[in-house]
Amino acid sequence: MAVTTFLFPLAAQAGAIPLPGDFYFISRDQYGTFVGSHKLYLEHAKGLKHVQYCNRDYFVRANSVAWTQIEADLGHHVQIEFNFGRGWRPICQRPQDQVALRDLGINMPAREFLQQGADDDQPASRLSKISGVFGKSNKESRHKSYHTQ
Repeated sequence: MAVTTFLFPLAAQAGAIPLPGDFYFISRDQYGTFVGSHKLYLEHAKGLKHVQYCNRDYFVRANSVAWTQIEADLGHHVQIEFNFGRGWRPICQRPQDQVALRDLGINMPAREFLQQGADDDQPASRLSKISGVFGKSNKESRHKSYHTQ
């Protein structure tokens, strides 16, 4: 029983752990200490935009592009790193200079974009999507039921 209890939390978190073959924007401070990261994808999915960094195709969220710009403004070193299974390998320097929000058709400063939560295609949790369906009812349908029809 103890083994099952121990393994379940690890399995539940497995999707958040970078895997070999993953690409990430990595931000490091002036001492090389990790500050933060955002994932880049190799396949298109809802909410992702097609971009090129260092002549290689990726798909990213607009929030990630804004984040690279802000991290660079803060004086952090931003690069794309590849997880090769035994560590991280830098593969592309200064991504914030290669793709900007305006390249994605977004004409506002990065900070303003993130503060407004302007990324319409942000992933939402399954529960928030379900509750949204039940919460969107007009006044008429609220008072109608099977018995009053």
